[in-house]
Amino acid sequence: MTDYFCIIAVILYTVHGAPTDLFHSTQNCGYESCNPVKDGMINVHLVPHTHDDVGWLKTVDQYYYGDQNDIALAGVQYILDSVIPQLISDPSKRFIYVEIAFFARWWREQTDSMRHIVKGLVAEGRLEFILGGWSMDDEATTHYNAIIDQHTLGFDFLRQNFNDCGRPRVAWQIDTFGHSREQASLFAQMGFDGLFFGRLDFQDKANRLKKKTMEMIWKGSPKNLGQTSELFTGALYNQYGPPSGFCWDFDHCDSSPIMDDERLHDYNVPTVLADLFKAVNDQAVHYQTKHIIWTMGSDFQYDNANVWYKNMDKLIKYANALQANGSNINLLYSTPSCYLYQLNKAGLKWTTKEDDFFPYSNDPHSVWTGFLTSRPTLKYYVRRTNNFLQVTKQMDALAMLEDTDNSTYNINILKEAMGVAQHHDAVSGTEKQPVAYDYATRLANGVNECQKVINDAYGKLMPLGSQKPPSHQFCTQLNISFCAVTENNKMFQLYIYNPIARSVEYYVKLPVVGQTYSVIGPDGTAIETQVLPISPDTMRIPERNGSLATNELIFPTTLQPLGFTTYFIQMEADKKTNPNHATKIKHLSKSGDSDDIVLENLFISLTFDHQTGRLKNMKNKRNNISINMTQEFRFYYGFDGNDSRDELQPSNSYIFRPNGTQTYNCSTPSLTTKTYYTEPGELVQELHQTFSPWVTQTVILYENARFAEFQWTVGPIPIDDKLGKEVISKFTTDLKNNGFFYTDANGREILERRRDHRDTWALNLSEPIAGNYYPINSRIFIQDQIANVQLTILNDRSQGGASIQDGEIEIMVHRRLLNTVSLGEALNETGSDGKGLVVRGSHYVFLDTVEASAALHREKAEELFMAPQLSFTTEQTKYSDWSKNFRTMWSGVKQALPPNVHLLTLEQFAGTGPAPSQSQPYLLRLEHMYEADEDPTLSKPVNVSLQELFTTFEITSATELTLGANLPLSQLERLKWMSADGLDTESTDDQDSYLKYQGLKLHDSLTVTLTPMQIRTFQIEIKIRQQFKQSKPDSI
Repeated sequence: MTDYFCIIAVILYTVHGAPTDLFHSTQNCGYESCNPVKDGMINVHLVPHTHDDVGWLKTVDQYYYGDQNDIALAGVQYILDSVIPQLISDPSKRFIYVEIAFFARWWREQTDSMRHIVKGLVAEGRLEFILGGWSMDDEATTHYNAIIDQHTLGFDFLRQNFNDCGRPRVAWQIDTFGHSREQASLFAQMGFDGLFFGRLDFQDKANRLKKKTMEMIWKGSPKNLGQTSELFTGALYNQYGPPSGFCWDFDHCDSSPIMDDERLHDYNVPTVLADLFKAVNDQAVHYQTKHIIWTMGSDFQYDNANVWYKNMDKLIKYANALQANGSNINLLYSTPSCYLYQLNKAGLKWTTKEDDFFPYSNDPHSVWTGFLTSRPTLKYYVRRTNNFLQVTKQMDALAMLEDTDNSTYNINILKEAMGVAQHHDAVSGTEKQPVAYDYATRLANGVNECQKVINDAYGKLMPLGSQKPPSHQFCTQLNISFCAVTENNKMFQLYIYNPIARSVEYYVKLPVVGQTYSVIGPDGTAIETQVLPISPDTMRIPERNGSLATNELIFPTTLQPLGFTTYFIQMEADKKTNPNHATKIKHLSKSGDSDDIVLENLFISLTFDHQTGRLKNMKNKRNNISINMTQEFRFYYGFDGNDSRDELQPSNSYIFRPNGTQTYNCSTPSLTTKTYYTEPGELVQELHQTFSPWVTQTVILYENARFAEFQWTVGPIPIDDKLGKEVISKFTTDLKNNGFFYTDANGREILERRRDHRDTWALNLSEPIAGNYYPINSRIFIQDQIANVQLTILNDRSQGGASIQDGEIEIMVHRRLLNTVSLGEALNETGSDGKGLVVRGSHYVFLDTVEASAALHREKAEELFMAPQLSFTTEQTKYSDWSKNFRTMWSGVKQALPPNVHLLTLEQFAGTGPAPSQSQPYLLRLEHMYEADEDPTLSKPVNVSLQELFTTFEITSATELTLGANLPLSQLERLKWMSADGLDTESTDDQDSYLKYQGLKLHDSLTVTLTPMQIRTFQIEIKIRQQFKQSKPDSI
């Protein structure tokens, strides 16, 4: 097939009389490759493009190959096959491609001759990569760590194959359901010159069209990063499709072709041109420059590119011919980059924006906040898999695994699966059910591959001599207390790898069958333990089918920074305490029935009503803060409409539309408390709540924790009444937050939210519940400024939430809907037993002063998304014998990082790095975790020395890169823009039209300074430490 298209290329050049040299132009890629515009005219930039979802109605494989066309007519491979000959045929033609997950597949199938042709097209700017991520990620439910990784993966592919001409200059988020300020900040730090998106709230769009502010400067981090986070941003006029009447895709459009033979009865050139002039003028009146952009394409279009290009050729020919008669309209093939460049050259001052574009509504009753929670188990799995990927990359780097270990191949499988999972119809939960299964399967396959890497890494890090360690086993269902290793073995070893470069206090909970266990720590001393029955809400989860465990073994650990710690666990014959070790088996007690139930430790207490079992009070004992607080589960009925008009919009996987503002109690009858374990001094105290047969919860308080964990189990949501339901966890307090609440942006900066309000227009809200929901990636909080009290709730996956009434926080945890209008199927996940999905999750609740809260939630958020990774061996051995041959604890850093610094990335480049290198390059990212003025100490700039950071290798040099790790920072030049707020007055003269960056100049100490919220990215060169080469017991 590829050779066929090479032949076609030659034929096309012969027909058009092109030079025999296929790529003859002296043009370069980038802005210099743009087709010329005409000053004084309205220049219409025709941008041929396809939007290729990396899974949605069909799986990513089905979309690529064109399988299952009865579901959706789409075959991505044919799009690329069809476009290339068109680009070859005419040097003025342009095409952009976005989703590297698809392009990389296509590229791997091509012959060398076709690859040469495509490289030539890219080098001349005729084929341009826009965005360049592995997928077009969702902006509401993604974590910043995964966003950075998936773009880095795509950028690296483009750099390796197309050099600098493959580096995208414009971001392209045309189909995401609202837009995150953090995403804009990350794009700016990646070196993008601009961003264009398609979906804009209908009220916001009407206001911006009226004021000519569809294009603006978006300040991605106004308080922390300033100009380096600013990004020119444009909202597209037609979302991302062509104007009505100008869609010429053979399979997806019904516009009439341009029939230009005057001898025919259906000759329509005058009609087409009249429609063209009207469409151009209708759009141009809302924009500030003499340039407008037309997105000529849409979902999976151009599988027969000739149809599109033949009609666009005619449109350009006949429209531009009228310039001789006084027309002021000029059409040209273009790209988003070329359009952006002309906007920059206009020298205008642009309005600015500092908030985000959430929530998104496309009409008064369609608020896209349902997807914030849709498919909650997939959202959890994506978050945990990202955690596992970071662990794998770190261990691969610290163990310095080589090509013979095959780790690059293994890790790339999970990287690609994670890149696909960030797609805006993947982690968002808006895909069809078979596609959701496919995403999960890809992640599971990637995890299996990376387990091999972790085993190989342990094989190099554990031995003190020549003896090889046993293979590690993994338990991927510990969140529901299911682990075959701990249930089927009376003796086993536990290895805990801590991916945070600081020591972490961590409570281990393992499902077991016995009642008495001894645990020996890494230094040979006995560890205090506690055994509790597995809670009823855990036991009822159908995915536990096959588990033998009835109890949980719990013990505290202190984990090595960026290293592993080993524990030796053995089931004892009876409950008697073994006098030979200090392990204490505590006896549990139950409070008197006439007294309220209190869970308390040194820091906090929770009081539950002795009659209802309902939470009634939370107290911070250290700061003497006490608030009245209840917590309950309630649900909204989802509106069930046929979508025939706006007011009949149903609730679906995308849209949250409750049937009214009332919530309904899950408790029938009221809540009952069946068991609780509250003896002071215990390692862990629990209270088990049953709200209904399908809503249960365990409230957990650890001995030295400053938070309370609310571990909830929801489902199967009953549908016997044929009504869909959307379940919330609701916290009600006596705090006065005056309509304000706060949520994180993709796990990083905190944004202020105000009920029934938008910063940039006067809001008219028809959906008062859904219209106040915002993404919660990691935390939500409310503040009582007068009382100086903050209530903060962290979650373990992305969810939607709000503060609908003062003193309240509600977080949606599960949805089950029966309406099939949206995708032809309902959001009705049925779980492993077919009865309805049961979801397990946790909320972590802090109560403290406003000024003390940031240190609590920043640290805990890091510990949640970079949680320790557990693995096991089942050797029949004693500690004394084991410790002679293997390390029982080890740290990958010579000294812990400061408490406000996060090791965001440590990995080996899959190939060469963007900077010249004499050895295998490594990628390192360090991040300041705090915002300015968040904490009196931790918000200050901080210095980190790279020279003596790691134990297995020494960093000999470092080159600072862009955030996407595809260009040395010193080589980055971004377009400058002038703002109308008067804060940016730089000239846009040619000699000063670029914002230039200075890469870090490292001295002998290799000291790096980090300012609040700053992420610094480095390509580092390393030298293996001699001690590690010799693998001496005391060396690492």
